[in-house]
Amino acid sequence: MNYAATIDYLFTRLPMFTRIGAGAYKKDLHNIRLLEAASGDPHKKFRSIHITGTNGKGSTSHMLAAVLQEAGYKTGLYTSPHLHDFRERIKVNGEMIPEEAVISFTEKMQSIIPQIEPSFFEITVAMAFDWFVQQNIDIAVVEVGLGGRLDSTNIILPELSVITNIGWDHMNILGDSLEKIAFEKAGIIKENVPVVIGETLPETKPVFEQAAKEKNAPVYYAQALQQVLSWAQQDMRLAITIQEAGHQDAHQYELDLPGFYQVKNIPAILQSIRVLQQLGWQIPGEAIHRGLANTRKLTGLHGRWEQISSHPRIILDVGHNEDGIRAIGEQLELTDYNQLHIVIGMVKDKEIDKVLELLPKKATYYFTQANIPRALPADMLRQKAESYHLYGKNFGEVNQAFTAAKAAAAPDDLILVCGSVFIVGELIR
Repeated sequence: MNYAATIDYLFTRLPMFTRIGAGAYKKDLHNIRLLEAASGDPHKKFRSIHITGTNGKGSTSHMLAAVLQEAGYKTGLYTSPHLHDFRERIKVNGEMIPEEAVISFTEKMQSIIPQIEPSFFEITVAMAFDWFVQQNIDIAVVEVGLGGRLDSTNIILPELSVITNIGWDHMNILGDSLEKIAFEKAGIIKENVPVVIGETLPETKPVFEQAAKEKNAPVYYAQALQQVLSWAQQDMRLAITIQEAGHQDAHQYELDLPGFYQVKNIPAILQSIRVLQQLGWQIPGEAIHRGLANTRKLTGLHGRWEQISSHPRIILDVGHNEDGIRAIGEQLELTDYNQLHIVIGMVKDKEIDKVLELLPKKATYYFTQANIPRALPADMLRQKAESYHLYGKNFGEVNQAFTAAKAAAAPDDLILVCGSVFIVGELIR
């Protein structure tokens, strides 16, 4: 097969969560164990950091990978989903897996795929781990796909586990309470492996404490150990001043991820680096500063309050759940513009009403839908939105909606594209 045929095979032959939702989610590690065995168990042959959370795990993964790269380590990075190119999911030192490697691994697995019947995600995880071993990496940063306990990535035994936060998302799979969701995320905590917790709530902290106690895992609560003293945005960059507990000196870091919500992620990132240093990883201060200041360039991260144009300013953000949209709303309050235009689409299995009630009413909306079966039809989204006094037109295709927003926007307006990873991904820049 050539690359196009290989990708078509992966997308159509295997159950894919991004297309069909919960039906593609495999609630055990059976398949990934079989796939790994067929590849020689590559997950046992590299060191790793494992990251989960409701929001912020993608940004956290990329920033940690950038810092490790700047420290001189050959760093693998596994994330999901992708925005434009499947190969974005699997990177080594910021470079996507080559097309030839995708073809080769898929052909190698074709004989056992009918026997195992894996999901798209399971094959992707196995492909990533195989590539990391081929590349002889020093360490991999591995982002959980969904949940944690039963996620295919949970086959690894990492150096460090990181849980960014707990919020309301994927309740149809992870549970209908914060405690249940926290239990699934806490499933990545391993025996004697330290865990960094980014944010806690009264409902979630006891869950983490119990899981860590059962696993004899040292636990670090980042917000108590890394205090944010101040932050400021300027020229699409974010400056944050942090003071570590027990230290008199404060340090200022400049991020090229300008969304103010990164203020919530940075304590967990810095505490994770501190724990890695204590474990013997050589990560000098200069590498931390350079990595955080150049994450986009080093890792290729996109879609986090990303400005792609000025006059009018055009911002892309993959925020799609209640906490993510709340963060976008808070960011909008900090942003100068004349009129606001919002291009938005969502998928059916999100808490759509909770998202809609958080969106600003003084905006013109361009309701649309991604080209996937899970997408909520644009006309249905518009009808739901009107009950929350959000008004605009519906468009059957993302770029059609975006073109209409650009035609209507004045030079000092703001166009925001949000609501789904897939909406941002389909946008032709």
